[in-house]
Amino acid sequence: MESTQLVILAGLVIGLVYGAVGLLSGFCLMSSMRGFLVDGDGRLVRTYALAIAVAIAASQLLVGSGTVDLGKSIYLQQTFSVPVLFLGGLLFGYGMVLSNGCGSRALVLLGRGNLRSFAVVIVLAIAAQMTLKGLIAPARIALVQASQTTVNANSLPSVLATLGLTEALSRALAAATIVVALILFAFAHPAFRRSPGQIAAGVLVGLLVAGGWYVTGYVGADDFNPVPVTSLTFIAPIADALQYAMLSTGLTLNFGIATVAGVFAGSLATALATGRFKLEGYSSPRHMLRSGAGAALMGIGGVMAFGCSIGQGLTGVSTLALGSFIAVAGILLGTAAGLRGSLRVQPLAVA
Repeated sequence: MESTQLVILAGLVIGLVYGAVGLLSGFCLMSSMRGFLVDGDGRLVRTYALAIAVAIAASQLLVGSGTVDLGKSIYLQQTFSVPVLFLGGLLFGYGMVLSNGCGSRALVLLGRGNLRSFAVVIVLAIAAQMTLKGLIAPARIALVQASQTTVNANSLPSVLATLGLTEALSRALAAATIVVALILFAFAHPAFRRSPGQIAAGVLVGLLVAGGWYVTGYVGADDFNPVPVTSLTFIAPIADALQYAMLSTGLTLNFGIATVAGVFAGSLATALATGRFKLEGYSSPRHMLRSGAGAALMGIGGVMAFGCSIGQGLTGVSTLALGSFIAVAGILLGTAAGLRGSLRVQPLAVA
């Protein structure tokens, strides 16, 4: 089997596992933030923190061993736009609250029979494609060109290296500091320590991120036909998956499309096997309008931010790229604004 085929197969498997874990654990940044800020339940946010810690630790071990070169990913660029990354994160985070979940969560819920998520996935895909290559693309490109900056240090390790530390020590120090802080935060919560399912979900999702890096960065590192070095991310892949479903002739199946298909299939299989499958729809036209608006914001913002709550929040952060931390700051602030304060998204009345 050729390396590109192995990468696609591995993407499908990673998606299947993520879909199953996402359905069983409720893994989602928006749900985590809502529990933490609104409901007083901090378990899910600890699951997310643990996933970040595992993703950073495992990914940086791959880099340190020379197995994968994350410098080939889109996250570790020398030139990027801080305003566009942050604004994209804000739009994505607020849209995530409007739609009651991110793109990956929508795929998981769609597998469970949630037809609201079908509309979210379609609108998100169209908005993302418009921002990548369509009507909105010229405005996005102009904004990036007007505000982009070229930096010498594009990651936390490279910032530490300017202090005279070696590359290996800089990477180890940066990774260890963040990983230890996140693990302490996660396990300081008694209810989380008593939740083995949530602990397992955090570990598994973090390992899936590193697995994606290994598959695309090592298995797919063919001298003649290399694949893009990437891992779990959902905005552009959802857009590509919709385009592939409509116009597969002449298009190439890739890791991202296979992952999207795997997430839906993994959630569907798990829902059917555990009796969780149930068809659900919108409660009112207002509900549909708000959900669609949120999906559009996620599609536009996710492209501007170079990723979503998974693509930047886990995968991007696992590279320790400065741009990823900027995008995540925007996502967190946008989500917090949607959950609390004057811009809070009000709960819909039950029809």
